[in-house]
Amino acid sequence: MSKDDKLNHNEKDEQLERYRSYDEGKKLTTNQGLKVSEDEFSLKAGKRGPTLMEDFHFREKITHFDHERIPERVVHARGYAAHGEFEVYESLKKYTKARFLQEPGKKTPVFVRFSTVAGSRGSGELARDVRGFATKFYTEEGNYDLVGNNIPVFFIQDAIKFPDLIHAIKPEPHNEIPQAATAHDTFWDFVANNQESAHMVMWAMSDRAIPRSFRMMEGFGVHTFRFVNEEGKVFFVKFHWKPKLGVHSVVWDEAQKLNGKNPDFHRQDLYEAIENGDYPEYELGVQIIDEKDEFMFDFDILDPTKIWPEEDIPVKIVGKMTLNRNVDNVFAETEQVAFHPGNVVPGIDFTNDPLLQGRLFSYTDTQLIRLGGPNFHELPINRPICPFHNNQRDGYGRQTINVGQVSYHKNALAGNTPSTSSEEEGGYIHYQEKVEGRKIQARSDSFKDHFSQAIMFWNSMSEPEKEHITNAFSFELGMCKEKTVRQQVVDMLANIDLGLAQAVARKIGVHPPDSFQGPTITKSSPALSQENTVKRPDTRKMAVLVGEGFDKNLPIILEALQKTGIRPLIISEAQGMIKGGEGIALEVDHTFLTSDSVLFDSVYVVGGAKTGNSFSQSASYFIKEAYSHYKPVGASFHGKEFILALQLPSHEGVVIGDAPSEFIEEFTKAVSAHRFWKRTTH
Repeated sequence: MSKDDKLNHNEKDEQLERYRSYDEGKKLTTNQGLKVSEDEFSLKAGKRGPTLMEDFHFREKITHFDHERIPERVVHARGYAAHGEFEVYESLKKYTKARFLQEPGKKTPVFVRFSTVAGSRGSGELARDVRGFATKFYTEEGNYDLVGNNIPVFFIQDAIKFPDLIHAIKPEPHNEIPQAATAHDTFWDFVANNQESAHMVMWAMSDRAIPRSFRMMEGFGVHTFRFVNEEGKVFFVKFHWKPKLGVHSVVWDEAQKLNGKNPDFHRQDLYEAIENGDYPEYELGVQIIDEKDEFMFDFDILDPTKIWPEEDIPVKIVGKMTLNRNVDNVFAETEQVAFHPGNVVPGIDFTNDPLLQGRLFSYTDTQLIRLGGPNFHELPINRPICPFHNNQRDGYGRQTINVGQVSYHKNALAGNTPSTSSEEEGGYIHYQEKVEGRKIQARSDSFKDHFSQAIMFWNSMSEPEKEHITNAFSFELGMCKEKTVRQQVVDMLANIDLGLAQAVARKIGVHPPDSFQGPTITKSSPALSQENTVKRPDTRKMAVLVGEGFDKNLPIILEALQKTGIRPLIISEAQGMIKGGEGIALEVDHTFLTSDSVLFDSVYVVGGAKTGNSFSQSASYFIKEAYSHYKPVGASFHGKEFILALQLPSHEGVVIGDAPSEFIEEFTKAVSAHRFWKRTTH
C-alpha cells in the first residue's frame, strides 16, 4: 500500500472515529450533554399526577424514539453492508484517467451494500429476486458509486417505466399480498404486456435469483458507461464483479425453508464470514469497446436489456475487492448510505442508455425524501475522504459550520473562491458528445429485439438449470389467479423456446402453443451457466452430526477438513460438551432444534456408540433433507449405519469411509462440487 493509500484509509477511519460513540461505562446525558439524574420516571405533578410539559428529558427521549425510523427504500429496502478495500492489478491508464485505476497495487476504501429489490425491510432474504450490489469507492477525487445488481440486464429499457414495473412487482394494493414475491398476477401481467422484460425474466427464473450467499454471486454495473483517458479518447465499458468463491445458489425448496428457519441467512453469512476472517473477495472485470465499434454488434450496446456476450467481448480482470470489516451500526451506515450512479470521477462518464439517464435524476430525488433533505452527503458514511467546498448552505441536517460571509459565485469579497478547476487540475469535464435530433418520445429501432438474447440465455443453460427455470415459471404462474395472465406469458415464452412454453403450459392448465414464434438463434454463452463457475471448498459450512461415544479419530478428520477451508460445526442433541472414545470431548455448536440441513452446505454423519432413537430420528431427517437438496453427504464410523439404513436411491455425492486421508480427499472434492444434479432423490 502506498503512502497516499494509507492516508486515504486512515482519513476515512479517523473521519468515522469522530462520529463513533463508546457508551459503555459512561454517565447518561441528554443530547446536549446534560447529565441526567432520573431515567425511570417522567416529571409529574405529584406521584399520581399528570406528566409535565417541562420534562425536557422525557420530550427529547420520546421525540427521538418517534423519529427513529426513516422511510425505507422503495426498492432495495432489505439490505446489508460491509467495509473493505479495492486493489488495482494493472493500470487502466490506456482507457481512463480515473486516478484510483492508475497504479498497480493502489488501494481504495470501499463500502458495499447488498440487497433484495422487491421486499420490505423486514422481509425474508431468500426470496426469488434480483440482488442489489452497490459499491461506494472513497477515492482521492471524490466518491465513485458503482450501483449495480447480481443480474447484468434489467426488465425495462426506459426509466419512465420504472414506477410501472415496481408497482406491478410490489404487493397488490387491494390486499397488500404477497410480500417479497413476484408470484402474482400484476407482475406477470406487466411482463406479458411489456415484453422487453423477456430476457430479464429468464434470469429471474434461473438459479441466479436465489443465491447461496452474497459472497457467491456476481455483480454487474448493468449499464454501458464511458471511459475517457488523458488524451480524451473514449471507450464504452461494462463493469463486472466476479466472486473468487464462484457463483452458487440454493434450490427453491431450500430457499422457502430458509426464509422460515433463518430469514437473516444472507446477512448472517456475510457478517460471520468477516468476523471469522473469511473475507469475501471479488475481482473487478471490465468489458471494453472502442468508440468506433459502437454499431458493429447484432444488439444495441446501450440497451439495458442486453448483455455483451463474454465470448465476443472478453472480461478483462483489473483488480480485487476485499470486504474485511463489518459495520459498527447498521442504521448509521447500512441504512443511511446514499448511492447514486451520478457520483463519478474524472475518467468515467455516462452514455445515452435511457434507463441510466433516468436514474441520474431519480437517485438524488429519492435520498431527499429518505434522508430528510439535501445534506445527506454530510452523514459520516457518505462523506468523501477528500475535502469538499462549495456555496451550498443550510437545509435539514446541516453538519458543516461554514465560516465567512460569502456563499455565492462569482464574488470579489473572497477572491472569487471557492473557484472552479481546469481539466488539468482535476476538474470534471463532461464528454463532449455531438447530439442532434428532434425532440421525440420514442426508442431506437435497435432496441426492439426482445427475444434473441433470452433464447441465447436458454441455450446456455445446463439441463438441471433448464429444469429449474421450467419449475420456476410453473410455480410463479401457477400462483396467478387470472388464467388469461398465465396464457399470455406462456404465449410469450413461445418466442423463446417451444418446449419450455409447452412444459409450463401443461403444469399451469393453459393451452400449450403449437409453434415457435421467435427468431432462429443457435448461439450460446458458456459464461452464463453456473455449471461452469469456480468450485472450491473454502468457507463451506458443514454440519457434523455427532452422538455420545463418537470415534476417537474424529478430531483428526475435523482438523484436516478445516485446513481445506471447510467450516465444520458440531450438531447433536444437547448443547455443552459431548464425550467420545478415550476421554475425548467436543463442544456442541448447535442442537437439532436450533439447526437444520438447509443452513449448511454439506452433512457429515459421525454418530456414536451411545446414540438412541431420538438421535437416529433427528439425524435421519437431517440426512434425507440434505440429500434431497443434492448436497454432499459424508459418513464415517458409526455414521455409516445411518446411510445404509436409509437406503438412499443413489450414492452420487455420498462419501463413506473410515480411512482419514482417503475420506478427507474424496469428501473435500464432493463439497467443492456444491451439488449433485444427477442424483436420484426418490
